[in-house]
Amino acid sequence: QVQVAESGGGSVQAGGSLNISCAVSGSGYSMDCMAWFRKAPGKEREGTASIGRDGSLRYADSGKGRFTISKGNAKNIMYLQMNDRKPEDSATYSCAARAWGGVCYLAEQQFKFWGRGTQVTVSA
Repeated sequence: QVQVAESGGGSVQAGGSLNISCAVSGSGYSMDCMAWFRKAPGKEREGTASIGRDGSLRYADSGKGRFTISKGNAKNIMYLQMNDRKPEDSATYSCAARAWGGVCYLAEQQFKFWGRGTQVTVSA
C-alpha cells in the first residue's frame, strides 16, 4: 500500500525560511511526477510546485522566485524550500504523487497518491 507522508511544517515569521519534506513509501516504482499543493482556510486548494522524473519543474506564480522544489537522493523523496515567507503562504501543504503519466504539471486530477498535509504558519 502506497503511503505519502509530509514533514517539516511549523511556524515562521515573515521573511523567514522553511523546508518541508515528502516521502512516498510502499511502491516499487519511482514516482513519475510529484507536487506540492496547499490549502488555506476559506480558500480552494491550489498547486504550488511540481517536479517530474525528467527533472522538469513548474511553479505557481505565488511561489516563483521564493520556492524551490527538489528531489532527494533516495527514491520518492521530495522537498520544498520556501524562502521569504509571507503571511499569505500560511496553509496546509500536501504532497501528491503519481507513478506514471504524461506531462507533469500542477493539476490535482493527475495525482493518485496524497498525503494528509503539514501545517505551515507565517506570522507578520
